[in-house]
Amino acid sequence: METETATRWLTDAEQCAWRTHLDVNRLLTYQLEKDLQPFGLTMNDYEILVNLSESEDYRLRMSDLAAATLQSKSRLSHQITRMENANLVRRENCESDRRGLYAVLTEHGMETMKKVAPHHVASVRRHFIDLLSPEALMELDKGLKPIADHLRGQRGRP
Repeated sequence: METETATRWLTDAEQCAWRTHLDVNRLLTYQLEKDLQPFGLTMNDYEILVNLSESEDYRLRMSDLAAATLQSKSRLSHQITRMENANLVRRENCESDRRGLYAVLTEHGMETMKKVAPHHVASVRRHFIDLLSPEALMELDKGLKPIADHLRGQRGRP
């Protein structure tokens, strides 16, 4: 005999907070993506450039980059191919593992990051940071950290 667990429906306040979160997530992502379009980049492109620009020797194993960007290996491979065609990144073989590949930031990719990053940061400020008080930002960070930690744990990644 199965035990039935009662559904814990969202209260009005919980429903409001959840829907506001969804709206902000969609609208902010849309706006940030729109602000990257004049540079010929998508948010996925930018995220990959950021990860590579912050890594040692401006390179990451493709499997590590896929994990960092929450993309499947095949989706990332297609993304990297598009970015290779734009001379933003290149692939290099992994000497210690013949099956492994690195994604490497090219000089043009680094120049692109240096050009685009100030505009992206201005966009993040205009559409997010500057709309909240310092206290509200601290509370938001404090409130979201347990969720991020929980979800990272679900994926089994740091």
